[in-house]
Amino acid sequence: MTFTPAIPKAAIALSTTPLAQLDFIPYLTEAGEILTEPFEGKVGIYAIFDEAKILQYIGFSRNVYLSLKQHLTRRPMQCYWVKLQTVDRPNRTALAEMQADWIAENGSTPAGNGDDAAGWGQAIDAKAQITPEEQAAYDAEDEAGQIKALKNVARRVEAEVKAVLEQRGVTMKLRFDPKLKEQGLLTLK
Repeated sequence: MTFTPAIPKAAIALSTTPLAQLDFIPYLTEAGEILTEPFEGKVGIYAIFDEAKILQYIGFSRNVYLSLKQHLTRRPMQCYWVKLQTVDRPNRTALAEMQADWIAENGSTPAGNGDDAAGWGQAIDAKAQITPEEQAAYDAEDEAGQIKALKNVARRVEAEVKAVLEQRGVTMKLRFDPKLKEQGLLTLK
């Protein structure tokens, strides 16, 4: 009988396929939806490219499909192509190393992983797009009225985002979290 010591999860290295060797996958189908295969429920690392196939963002996720939906709502005009590598044994440290490998292979940090990281990774902040009239209405209200005012700003920004997505050809249903609208934030539910 041979004893084989258990390998700690963090010690498992994942093999990174060079980004240049992966195929481009269209972000949207002709029907205006994100493919469920090969993305839904998959753990992996992915690279997002614009229409000219210029790298915009490299991320990793426990559900690549859901992450791609979020990115599409936040940066619809920069999401045209995807490259993907799935992993069977998720390990955050190893995925972060794979991400660093792809960034190094690219020769420079994509804007979505640098100066524009918040735009790719955080909820849309509708408060940043408040008009002077909306700000005046917000300032004139009590706490309950301010929540309602923020919701209205979020709804306006949501309508603008959905109009851009429609122009981009997106047809799939997207539902923003109604509770976060009270804070002036938009993220998919």
